Amino acid sequence: MKPLGQFDARARVAIDLGAGSCRVSLLQWREGTPKVELVHRIANDPVHTDGTLRWPLESLLAGLEAGLRKAAECAPEGIASIAVDGWAVDYVRLDAEGKPLAAPFCYRDERTVAAKEKADRLVAPELMFRQTGAQPLRINTVYQLLADGAAGTDAHAPWLNIPEYVLFRLGGRRIAEYTNATHTGLVDIASGGWSDELLRALDLPRDAFPEIVPTGTTIGKLAGPLAELAAFRDTDLIVPACHDTASAIAGIVAPLAHTAYICSGTWSLVGTQIHASVTTPDAMAAGFTNQGAAGGGFCFHTNVNGLWLLNQCMEGWRRQGRPWVIGELVACAAQCTAFRGIVPVDAAPLLLDGDMPSLLNDQLRAFGHEVIKDCAGNEPVFAQVIFESLASRYATVLHSLEQLLGEKFERIHVLGGGSQNRLLTQLTSKHTGLPVETGNVEGSTVGNFAVQLAASEEHGRPLQHKAIRYWAQQLSERVEGRVEPSECH
Repeated sequence: MKPLGQFDARARVAIDLGAGSCRVSLLQWREGTPKVELVHRIANDPVHTDGTLRWPLESLLAGLEAGLRKAAECAPEGIASIAVDGWAVDYVRLDAEGKPLAAPFCYRDERTVAAKEKADRLVAPELMFRQTGAQPLRINTVYQLLADGAAGTDAHAPWLNIPEYVLFRLGGRRIAEYTNATHTGLVDIASGGWSDELLRALDLPRDAFPEIVPTGTTIGKLAGPLAELAAFRDTDLIVPACHDTASAIAGIVAPLAHTAYICSGTWSLVGTQIHASVTTPDAMAAGFTNQGAAGGGFCFHTNVNGLWLLNQCMEGWRRQGRPWVIGELVACAAQCTAFRGIVPVDAAPLLLDGDMPSLLNDQLRAFGHEVIKDCAGNEPVFAQVIFESLASRYATVLHSLEQLLGEKFERIHVLGGGSQNRLLTQLTSKHTGLPVETGNVEGSTVGNFAVQLAASEEHGRPLQHKAIRYWAQQLSERVEGRVEPSECH
């Protein structure tokens, strides 16, 4: 690896698409030292449209363009590359001209319930798991594609997962990045390519599927009106680990031996990094999935409901004229003495859009606990139930993980937005009996930049963990805490 002072002095842009907010961040070199700044943030929530739940694609794209223009203003030295990561499974269908057929569905839309039931009759879920390593969850891309067909959408219409669509829109070619592709439930875990056997069994046309490329592939130059800006006249488009969890894990600089991770955000992804996939019946029964990792190996984790629970509550309270600031709510929850009990955070009703306080009360009632009156002053009681329940579930998952791998964990590394929630990390340590360390809250952005820098140095050669971690270390040593919005300096 080159010393920092000998590296390309142009800036880099990382776009991180989140299910709650999307961020455009800028990496610049100042006297050989990297500096990361968040230059633009875009709110992003699914919207109800004609009985469906979809993502506001056009407003998201407009926000990203505004963020990229801000980045160009802040970087007179020029911008060497742009890379995009984001949540998995959702995608954009394209017409013959490469334009969206419609706003993309949100994975929480219930259209996949019937699609999964149909798929399970065609291919046993156990076979799906053995072949792809992906836990057969109804949110997976495979079931969404089948739901499209049932609704009359042309099955041959090309599609792209949302981070790759943004790169395509910016001028890149149509591809699927490997870590993101493994979340579709259609990648053969042995070959790393699309499973033709499953495509035939499910009658999914191969011509609609994009080419799978490795993490760190350069797929073209920025084109269109943005490319007319001086800063963007020679800007590469790079696919990072397009799945934001894989990107965040690529940004961890702490040793991962005997370490579990919790990517804490809208979802909680609880697991560890492994060299070889685990597709045993026990792994499937315990809810684990094998997702591609940047530089090789797998992120072996299970999906646990996350801060979606609290976000849904807070949004409902805001609409009722009872807004809370998250930090104040967490502090009050820590002082709360009216704890009602633990609920199963992965209960099906708690995964859906709805009146979350009422849904939580349904679970409390079902398990013999006293319900919580949804009124002003009781918001911290709901928050306490959520945090205790999440921490309890984390402990159960980690116990299962140790049994599956025959390994004892020594620590837990928490990254993502939940790493700022001191009460949740304390409760996680209490329930698991393990020390908890926290990483950068913008771990996906750090991992995104680390892949860009490693890829630029490797010139098309396969990326290795060592190169990615080297750059993650360089960034983390010089980026303290959260990257914050700021004006150009």
